[in-house]
Amino acid sequence: MFERLLHSRLHVFGLAFALSLLAFSAAPLRAEIGTYILVDARTGAVLDEQDATRKWYPASLTKMMTAYVTFKAIRDGKASLNSIVVQSANSIKEPPSKMGFKVGTQFTVETALKIILIKSANDIAVALGEAIGGSEPAFIDMMNAEARRLGMNDTVFVNPNGLPDNRQITTARDMAILAQALQRDFPQAQNYYNHPGIKFGKKTLRSANREFLMRVRGANGMKTGYICNSGYNVAASVTRNGRTLIAVVLGAASGLERIAFTRDLMDKGFRKRSGRYTLKTLPRQGGNPPADHYCKRNEKPGAEGIMAQFDMQSGNSGGPVLSYASSARSNDRGPAIPGLRLGKRSKSADTGGKVDASVKLANGKIDWGKVMDRTIGPRRIAYAPIPIDLSVPKGAAPPAAAISADTDDDTGSGQPDGGLSVSVPLPTPNPIRILEIKLKSAAKAAAPGAVAQKDFVKAETDAPMAAPGSLFQKGTGIAVPAPKP
Repeated sequence: MFERLLHSRLHVFGLAFALSLLAFSAAPLRAEIGTYILVDARTGAVLDEQDATRKWYPASLTKMMTAYVTFKAIRDGKASLNSIVVQSANSIKEPPSKMGFKVGTQFTVETALKIILIKSANDIAVALGEAIGGSEPAFIDMMNAEARRLGMNDTVFVNPNGLPDNRQITTARDMAILAQALQRDFPQAQNYYNHPGIKFGKKTLRSANREFLMRVRGANGMKTGYICNSGYNVAASVTRNGRTLIAVVLGAASGLERIAFTRDLMDKGFRKRSGRYTLKTLPRQGGNPPADHYCKRNEKPGAEGIMAQFDMQSGNSGGPVLSYASSARSNDRGPAIPGLRLGKRSKSADTGGKVDASVKLANGKIDWGKVMDRTIGPRRIAYAPIPIDLSVPKGAAPPAAAISADTDDDTGSGQPDGGLSVSVPLPTPNPIRILEIKLKSAAKAAAPGAVAQKDFVKAETDAPMAAPGSLFQKGTGIAVPAPKP
């Protein structure tokens, strides 16, 4: 009798529990993130994390290490902010986002740093690496040496910009170590990454991080990144009341989700004072990076999903929505709770669906500005891009490494030029990139069904890739006129 009564009560409890979960799943479902970590910038205390030691693809967060190595070269006297960088035949081959200046165009290290940290131009990252390291492979060696020295134990770099290469891996923990080191060792770097855009001639080029900078209280930037295999990544920094937090978020499904999740993570983090682990003591759980075409599986949440998860006015900000399912672990998610999983987004969330009428326009379409007001915060500062130009101070020379590495004839005279300031070195193309270009050409002629390059590369850019203006390589430059002397 007792056993039957107990069994009956357990059955009723289980049914009620399942129904409650189904009720949860009827609501718009939360956005999914691959891996993240939140740390105190001063102490390194881990305030929150999820799979922070799982391997992931860094995308353009890579450029933080490109900048770190450059700032270290300046500190060590091997380069200066006025040292010359050149658009080389090697660097111009990089896919967008890029500047696309003609081969031989000169600019300063300072200009290059602003371009890579704000606009994330891939060709300029390679050109800067060639200038600092003497060649792209030598600079990559410098990047990996710094990663080892800093304790980024699960990070490998194979290029200076983060373009797709499955050998280039990192973790949220390692990127937090790099972000902390960039702030600690080179606080002046903030003057390069905390701007929402750059102005070149009459054209402004917006940072993918601009809304975070303009809307989140105390935001001082860092770096965003995107390739299909990584999803939307960000390393972000916020300072409030003298305390700075650093967040690294990898694998968001959209740029808005990336910002809203980071804002929510920061808001909660400032209510915490310490954590169980630090960046140094966090256990290494490991885990494989996502399979190819991650972005195609991680469906965008749409306005409905973003509002359900992060609306600050309704109090919905934060917390997963659960649904009843098997305990199987998917290829791109962390360990599952037995009998529970994060609910999968429905496609209705991408269409605007049942969104609060207050964030709709008169024609019924979504007013994304109002969505951002509710999920990130209203704009606190005006959009003010910083100007850049291609002027080079009189007497400026290439960095020391580039001069010592220049043994080829770059002038067309038939003799090595010796790296004198009259001729900026044009490094020999990277043999790995030559192979990649050949493979890409072969793929174009492949049978239908072959994977297209566009499935792996997507530029975080707002400018069309055209080339009016004498400074730009035909067909590859940004759509801005050449500034007058």
